[in-house]
Amino acid sequence: MTLGTGPGGPLGVLVVDDDVRVARVNAAYVGKVAGFRVAGQAHTAAEALAFLEDAQGAHVDLVLLDHYLPDETGLSLVRRLRQLGHHTDIIMVTAARDIATVQAAMRHGALQYLVKPFTFAGLRAKLEGYAALRRALEGDGEAGQDQVDRIFGALGGASAGPAELPKGHSALTADLVREVLRGAEGPLSAQEVAERSSLSRQTAQRYLKLLERTGRVRLSLKYGETGRPEHRYDWV
Repeated sequence: MTLGTGPGGPLGVLVVDDDVRVARVNAAYVGKVAGFRVAGQAHTAAEALAFLEDAQGAHVDLVLLDHYLPDETGLSLVRRLRQLGHHTDIIMVTAARDIATVQAAMRHGALQYLVKPFTFAGLRAKLEGYAALRRALEGDGEAGQDQVDRIFGALGGASAGPAELPKGHSALTADLVREVLRGAEGPLSAQEVAERSSLSRQTAQRYLKLLERTGRVRLSLKYGETGRPEHRYDWV
């Protein structure tokens, strides 16, 4: 797996979908996620390849790639890109949900796989997981086990976004907790999250534990002079 090595600033995304309307919606979603920008749109494999081989392709870090394209499949395009030496990162965004296609996407280096139809929150979770992975891989030298765990945790955590919450959980509530943590200057307790989100402490605690299990939230302990340590949470 080779991550894109574009210049600093927002990460450039090429949106590839045969449906012009869907591509437009997905591009609008990308434009709403901090740290990302739309580098371009393509509606066939040939258009996507031409874009990446053009000078503007140097500004593409990530491709949101549909599998069902009119001239060839998305996976076939991925294979050709690798053969041609293009190491741009890929997130499959497709209605194809058969296990064989999912396995093939993994084997050909797709970092994530998002099944249509999906919500903005679902795509945002994938993009933020990708951004976290990029940050975890910054720098040179050797990686210790802690850093390796952070790298794989960033990639794995992206698959557990608000769109895939367990039954009985609300994506809107998860988004609310997420925004509180992202806007905080440091780790917060469950009580502080509850106060800032106008949720009950019990509800805040339940969502914090869920997000912590999926790798989206980091748990730390704050020890006082007496009593049990306080659990504190911050967004990864």
